[in-house]
Amino acid sequence: MEQPVNLTAALASFDDVYSPRIVTRMNDYDVRIAHTRGEHLWHVHEHTDEFFLVLDGQFDIALRDPAERTVTLHKGDVFVVPKGVEHKPSSPGGSILMFEPSGTATTGDRHEGEIPDHVDSTIGHELT
Repeated sequence: MEQPVNLTAALASFDDVYSPRIVTRMNDYDVRIAHTRGEHLWHVHEHTDEFFLVLDGQFDIALRDPAERTVTLHKGDVFVVPKGVEHKPSSPGGSILMFEPSGTATTGDRHEGEIPDHVDSTIGHELT
């Protein structure tokens, strides 16, 4: 049987940025948390929307839809990047919660350029 997960404690259990931990699953979706700092990379999820909730700090999402613009999110803000829209997250520091279909790669179905060393290309890590 599932047990409650305290998000503050879960975030305190790891330090890696852009390396999401799966805190629970619902239907075919992962609920993931991640620390954010620095720039991610331009990428796109062709077949799924991506939901973000800022838990702490600031989180910026540059979008190409079709013109380039940036959405700035703060603690408590939510935003959905529609499927097929290229986006590039960045942050001066913070933490986020995401809803994504299980198996969704953090670097999308395709991405632009090399993956930076501080970005973990993963489908999420189990919370330990």
